[in-house]
Amino acid sequence: MNRVIINNKEIFPSKVVCIGRNYVEHIKELNNETPEEMVFFIKPNSAISNQLFFPKLAKSCHYEAEISFLIEENKISAVGFGLDLTLRDIQSKLKQKGLPWERAKSFDNAAVFSEFVNFKDDISELGIELYINDELKQKGDVSMMINKPSEIIEEFCTFSSFEDGDIMMSGTPNGVGQFKVGDHFIGKILCKDEILLEVKFEVFPSH
Repeated sequence: MNRVIINNKEIFPSKVVCIGRNYVEHIKELNNETPEEMVFFIKPNSAISNQLFFPKLAKSCHYEAEISFLIEENKISAVGFGLDLTLRDIQSKLKQKGLPWERAKSFDNAAVFSEFVNFKDDISELGIELYINDELKQKGDVSMMINKPSEIIEEFCTFSSFEDGDIMMSGTPNGVGQFKVGDHFIGKILCKDEILLEVKFEVFPSH
């Protein structure tokens, strides 16, 4: 089982619960329709990584930076920086045919996380920034989300369950795009515009 770290302790999430199309400007940049209800998809434990690898056999891959939450007893216990990696060309083909997204979203190492830190403060104060090769690519915060984290948890629990230690990814702001082997990523989670945590990744070729 793959794991994430919080306070030097290993946690083994059973799954990563993701919500799509949760920032208006991201919906616009991909020319998607605003959904009438929340769009969920799940990444398995096998997708979790603490390193950033460019997917095998992929012609292109998009990064999507997301404020990510560790869930315990159906409540947020910790926050981390996450990357939802997406094979956009494959996803587009699947969407056109009305097929599931797993090939584009759930491959090995498709959910990349920093360490998590305990968080008991006001969730509405959280924000995120992603820099690639020292250039700001994405910036957003909870106020920009269509569905707030507590609402996402409540809706997911109407049809499924969080196991303690599962991760919830809360959607990505606009600015997604391609990356390549050798790129350098810096991810930041902010609280009241101050850095709560910072993580650095270098993009490696897949094993």
